[in-house]
Amino acid sequence: MSPKDVETAALKLPARRRARLAMRLITSLDRKRNEGWEEAWFDEAVRRDNAYREGRLSARPAKEVLLDARRNNTTTPHGL
Repeated sequence: MSPKDVETAALKLPARRRARLAMRLITSLDRKRNEGWEEAWFDEAVRRDNAYREGRLSARPAKEVLLDARRNNTTTPHGL
């Protein structure tokens, strides 16, 4: 299978499978540095999304979460 065939097949995948494939490819570029943490966080994000969609997890608006973070943290790293 040529690289073009692989690309064509990958682009036909559903969005979630394409995202997982993209994450695995990116992670594979520098395994020593990444040591799997990106894939672990991606898996956690998918797990939380599934739980939310199934009604097992509640959510809050980002604006509210950031406001609480600002109130509870006098030093706001990364521009929070």
